[in-house]
Amino acid sequence: MSSSSIGEFVPVLQTAIGPVILISGIGLLLLTMTNRMGRIIDRSRALLTGLDASEETSAATINRELAVLWKRARYIRMSILLATLTCLGASVLIILLFISVLITLDTSLVIASLFIGGMVSLCLSLVFFLLDVNLTLAALKIEQDSHARSW
Repeated sequence: MSSSSIGEFVPVLQTAIGPVILISGIGLLLLTMTNRMGRIIDRSRALLTGLDASEETSAATINRELAVLWKRARYIRMSILLATLTCLGASVLIILLFISVLITLDTSLVIASLFIGGMVSLCLSLVFFLLDVNLTLAALKIEQDSHARSW
């Protein structure tokens, strides 16, 4: 590789920094989401264990809370999927940046499409994440109501 071709990679490296930082940030977001998914699963298992030994009146409450947890799990799953697709898109974008310099191919339309698609995917992921957070309060309200009746 000559010095002129190395010089062509410097702007590509500078351009690739943005998607690399995006991937890093989404990695932290995915960590948060998978932790929430784990807590949903743990809580569901605990409720299911208690369901077998519960009275009929508390079984209805447990089933209501399990329904909310199931919905939360679906939202978090969609959020994780969309965030992962954003990372995948950013990774492919970085690869295309380098390939376009190596073989002098104009991939600007594909790169722009990948970036826009990734941002849309990230936005939708965050919407599903917010839906999960809101449902957390619904599950808490069900539990709170069940304890208020037992006083």
